[in-house]
Amino acid sequence: MDNIIKEQILKIRNTGLTNMFDLSMVQRIAHDMELFELVVYLENHHEEYVHFILYGEE
Repeated sequence: MDNIIKEQILKIRNTGLTNMFDLSMVQRIAHDMELFELVVYLENHHEEYVHFILYGEE
């Protein structure tokens, strides 16, 4: 996971709009915010994403 993805995850988290474990809503918000790198990343990296949300590390 690169820094761009981390920054985009944190941007969505900071909005408080969704539970960060609701991956489809996270993708939808990312799309609406034009965070397209994260939209694509979430298609194939669910486990890495959840690990980052739980532990704050890759």
